[in-house]
Amino acid sequence: MSSFQESVSQAAQAVGRSWWVILLYGIVGVIFGIMAIMRPGEAGVALAWAFGIMALVEALISVFALFSKDVPVSKGWLVFYAIISAIFGVLAIMNPGVMAISLVIVLGIWLIIAGIYRIVFAIRVRKVIDGEWWMILAGVLGILLGLLFLAEPVAGVITSALWIGILALVYGIFQIFASFRVRKLVKA
Repeated sequence: MSSFQESVSQAAQAVGRSWWVILLYGIVGVIFGIMAIMRPGEAGVALAWAFGIMALVEALISVFALFSKDVPVSKGWLVFYAIISAIFGVLAIMNPGVMAISLVIVLGIWLIIAGIYRIVFAIRVRKVIDGEWWMILAGVLGILLGLLFLAEPVAGVITSALWIGILALVYGIFQIFASFRVRKLVKA
């Protein structure tokens, strides 16, 4: 056996021994997916809260990075990013429901702008591409979805949480199946 094949075999053994980690991710995904599908409003609020925690961690990391010599961005941008992350994090943790609705409103505005952009782009390139109407249709649908999110942001939070729940459930199921496949990599 060549050294390359040996290293691949050793890597497969190592991955196979940690099959339970993949299984754990799958179980958590399934549980979260089921909870998000059953209670999408609470899941949307929980996601906003989790984004707040992540933003606070980013702010803290950025503050620590200020004292590093090897930072690839300017200190000014780093301070700005840390402050914005901290403000967002605190607001999301203090009132995650309002933040979830705010995020859907921002998403709605972005969808409208992106939809207009797609329509304009499709019209401008219609002579050099075929099927530009697909882009125009995508733009119109984006605008409609953005308007729906702006008209009913709470419904937007619930709908988004439902989709995230469905995807988490599917992800979890795939991870569970994958864990048992990975487990077979361990030689008996």
